[in-house]
Amino acid sequence: MPAYLHGLLVACDQLLNALLGGWPDETLSSRCWRWHVAGVRSWPCRCLDRLAALFGDREHCRQSYESERTGRQMPPELR
Repeated sequence: MPAYLHGLLVACDQLLNALLGGWPDETLSSRCWRWHVAGVRSWPCRCLDRLAALFGDREHCRQSYESERTGRQMPPELR
Protein backbone atom coordinates (compact mmCIF):
# COMPACT_ATOMS: atom_id res chain seq x y z
CA MET A 1 0.00 0.00 0.00
CA PRO A 2 1.42 3.41 -0.90
CA ALA A 3 2.58 5.47 2.09
CA TYR A 4 0.23 8.34 1.22
CA LEU A 5 -2.84 6.07 1.23
CA HIS A 6 -1.73 4.38 4.44
CA GLY A 7 -1.32 7.79 6.09
CA LEU A 8 -4.84 8.82 5.05
CA LEU A 9 -6.31 5.60 6.43
CA VAL A 10 -4.49 6.08 9.76
CA ALA A 11 -5.75 9.68 9.96
CA CYS A 12 -9.34 8.56 9.33
CA ASP A 13 -8.94 5.81 11.93
CA GLN A 14 -7.67 8.31 14.52
CA LEU A 15 -10.52 10.71 13.71
CA LEU A 16 -13.09 7.95 14.18
CA ASN A 17 -11.50 6.99 17.49
CA ALA A 18 -11.58 10.63 18.69
CA LEU A 19 -15.21 11.02 17.59
CA LEU A 20 -16.06 7.94 19.67
CA GLY A 21 -14.44 9.45 22.77
CA GLY A 22 -10.95 7.96 22.49
CA TRP A 23 -7.54 9.60 22.58
CA PRO A 24 -7.14 11.78 19.48
CA ASP A 25 -3.72 10.41 18.51
CA GLU A 26 -4.62 6.71 18.89
CA THR A 27 -6.21 4.48 16.29
CA LEU A 28 -9.46 2.71 17.03
CA SER A 29 -7.69 -0.61 16.44
CA SER A 30 -5.13 0.15 19.15
CA ARG A 31 -7.89 1.16 21.55
CA CYS A 32 -9.74 -2.09 20.84
CA TRP A 33 -6.58 -4.07 21.64
CA ARG A 34 -6.20 -2.22 24.95
CA TRP A 35 -9.83 -3.03 25.79
CA HIS A 36 -9.26 -6.68 24.89
CA VAL A 37 -6.14 -7.02 27.06
CA ALA A 38 -7.75 -5.18 29.99
CA GLY A 39 -10.81 -7.43 29.82
CA VAL A 40 -13.15 -4.49 29.16
CA ARG A 41 -14.59 -5.96 25.95
CA SER A 42 -13.13 -8.22 23.30
CA TRP A 43 -15.74 -8.23 20.55
CA PRO A 44 -14.52 -5.01 18.85
CA CYS A 45 -11.00 -6.42 18.59
CA ARG A 46 -12.28 -9.73 17.21
CA CYS A 47 -14.46 -7.95 14.63
CA LEU A 48 -11.69 -5.64 13.42
CA ASP A 49 -9.18 -8.50 13.29
CA ARG A 50 -11.57 -10.62 11.20
CA LEU A 51 -12.22 -7.75 8.82
CA ALA A 52 -8.50 -6.99 8.47
CA ALA A 53 -7.75 -10.70 7.91
CA LEU A 54 -9.83 -10.54 4.73
CA PHE A 55 -7.16 -8.17 3.41
CA GLY A 56 -4.26 -10.31 4.63
CA ASP A 57 -3.62 -8.29 7.81
CA ARG A 58 -3.38 -10.79 10.67
CA GLU A 59 -3.42 -9.67 14.33
CA HIS A 60 -4.32 -6.16 13.17
CA CYS A 61 -5.32 -4.71 16.55
CA ARG A 62 -2.23 -5.99 18.37
CA GLN A 63 0.03 -4.69 15.61
CA SER A 64 -1.74 -1.32 15.68
CA TYR A 65 -1.18 -1.09 19.42
CA GLU A 66 2.51 -1.97 19.04
CA SER A 67 2.83 0.64 16.29
CA GLU A 68 1.33 3.27 18.59
CA ARG A 69 3.59 2.24 21.48
CA THR A 70 6.78 2.39 19.43
CA GLY A 71 5.80 5.47 17.39
CA ARG A 72 6.11 3.74 14.00
CA GLN A 73 3.33 5.89 12.57
CA MET A 74 5.22 9.09 13.38
CA PRO A 75 7.57 10.84 10.96
CA PRO A 76 11.19 9.69 11.32
CA GLU A 77 12.18 13.13 12.68
CA LEU A 78 9.82 12.67 15.68
CA ARG A 79 10.69 9.10 16.63
